[in-house]
Amino acid sequence: MDLFDKCLAFTRADELKAADLYPYFIPIQEAVGNRITVNGHPMIMVGSNNYLGLADHPKAKAAAREAVDRYGVGTCGSRFLTGTIDLHEKLEERLAKFMNREAALTFSTGYQTNLGIISAIAGKGDHIIIDRMVHASIIDACRLSFATVHKYRHNSMKDLDRILASLDPGAGKLIVVDGVFSMEGDIADLPGIVPLARKYGARILVDDAHGIGVLGANGRGTAEHFGLEKDIDLVMGTFSKTFASIGGVVVGDAKIISFIKHHARSLIFSAAATPGSISSVLAILDMLETQPELRTRLWAITERMRTSYQAMGYDTGRSRTPIIPILVHDDEKCFMLWRLLREEGIFTTPVVYPAVPHGHALIRTSYGAGHTDEELDTILAAFEKCGKALEII
Repeated sequence: MDLFDKCLAFTRADELKAADLYPYFIPIQEAVGNRITVNGHPMIMVGSNNYLGLADHPKAKAAAREAVDRYGVGTCGSRFLTGTIDLHEKLEERLAKFMNREAALTFSTGYQTNLGIISAIAGKGDHIIIDRMVHASIIDACRLSFATVHKYRHNSMKDLDRILASLDPGAGKLIVVDGVFSMEGDIADLPGIVPLARKYGARILVDDAHGIGVLGANGRGTAEHFGLEKDIDLVMGTFSKTFASIGGVVVGDAKIISFIKHHARSLIFSAAATPGSISSVLAILDMLETQPELRTRLWAITERMRTSYQAMGYDTGRSRTPIIPILVHDDEKCFMLWRLLREEGIFTTPVVYPAVPHGHALIRTSYGAGHTDEELDTILAAFEKCGKALEII
């Protein structure tokens, strides 16, 4: 068999395009707040992770421009050698302080952050125990680590206990979990995980990409939400959600962060994050710390949208966050709902296997503090119209 036979036999994308049901790699021509332009048509964005609505804030854009003027458009080197600028270290100091941790380390993307953390601290002879619904970057990081990987049923503490009890008490153990699960918007059972980690001598890494800036009294994420910050060993976050840029960070004890800094291949062998992206994150961190009303607005929107969808008859699953899935279950009907919403000027994201299990097809909606009441009214009217047309509600 020729290596490329599998490529030539792949027809699913072409079939969806032919049916006008292809929802991926759609170029956005303009974005101002939650108003975007696609193929010349205005639309309302309902799939972004711009939770605090700061992606086009004048202060963030000004900070990026100033950094480009001072440092140029790129770093042209890895953090390990020539790519570290003082902004990287300033951001790490600020994030460590914000998260109440000894140290922080930034990476160029969130994906690279998980790859770097997990493959650096877990190796042959160690065990990594993950929730079955964790992000793909965690799964790929486990493959790079050479550790033995175990998956427990989603948020099942009974299954996690079973797995931990079966492992060698003397082996290194790392529990890795999403703080907020990115497709269905539910939250990890940290109050159940922490006592099990203590019982069996395991460490805990929380991927809080969708939690930082959203959960907790101060926006420090899932651990703060549950009052368990001191019980979590490492917290990973990204800059592509609340911070409206690109990059990632891990925070924890200084000695552990130093080890990751000198062993994480995805850090050492990748170009450092650009000056503009780092500077804009610093500007948004300022706003996150000084404008708690943004989170208040975000949660008011979240509650309104969830209860409105449920009142219409939609199944929103286990969501407890601004990620609100509209469970359709059937793949074809999911794509059809996406297309009807597109025709109504609503930009959403259809999610099917393997991003979710078979039979769990959904429209992923997510909301930010920048959504206006008028936009929310328009979104709800479109979902009611399209859902009834397809007899989903």
